[in-house]
Amino acid sequence: MTTLIFDCDGVLADTERDGHLQAFNKTFEFFDLPVRWTEDEYARKLKIGGGKERLGSILTPEFVQEAGLPGDAAGQADAVAAWHRHKTAAYTSLVEAGVMPARPGIARIVEEAHAAGWGLAVASTSHEVSVRAVLEHAVGKDRAKDFTVFAGDIVPKKKPSPDIYLLALEELDLDPGEAVVIEDSRNGLVAALAAGLRTVVTVSSFTTDEDFSGASLVVSSLGDVPEPATDVLGNPLGLDIGSYVTLTDLMDICRAPHPTEQLTASN
Repeated sequence: MTTLIFDCDGVLADTERDGHLQAFNKTFEFFDLPVRWTEDEYARKLKIGGGKERLGSILTPEFVQEAGLPGDAAGQADAVAAWHRHKTAAYTSLVEAGVMPARPGIARIVEEAHAAGWGLAVASTSHEVSVRAVLEHAVGKDRAKDFTVFAGDIVPKKKPSPDIYLLALEELDLDPGEAVVIEDSRNGLVAALAAGLRTVVTVSSFTTDEDFSGASLVVSSLGDVPEPATDVLGNPLGLDIGSYVTLTDLMDICRAPHPTEQLTASN
């Protein structure tokens, strides 16, 4: 069964600026921590896969002392876990408030894929509660039930490691050629390519300037009907993309040589 595998943040909804960043800063305020991330600082934190890992990155010796945090690793791990629980709750509240609409074309392509008998999945480094909240908001609670969700700490290494995609292939009993991934970041693309997966990139707020070499297609979004139309930013397979990405386009990507195979053949 051909399967469409989505990343969550930046793909199902443009969640980073208005969702995760706000939730992190609300958490810092709640715990009276001497830090607030600006958009530029958060853009750098996005290079780190996983919310707990981003929180852990602030634990420099100077910060630990200034914030009055435990000096031992176990105590710090407990603090990060508490911060992350609060951050997840704050983020979920923002999702439920409807402040982050689904990205263009998500609901449309999901309905087309479901009608055609495709499998549907999400593979994300975010906490599963957060992922399911975004998914239900983006495609509706009924359609969300048709998705298999792989999220959070289900694998030991997060993107750009391919572990979560390798797990999805194993659990769904898929060959890499039977799936197309929708990603928005370089980290996500590297993870998908390392698992042998063909990948479409829909750039998001914090990823427009990243290197997407190896993607089968790079677009501003999947596009919707009647608008907004998609802008094609990278098209190494020479696909005939119209004003929005269709399920036929994704099937053509499945059938085409993997972009990394094309690069090898041309050298």
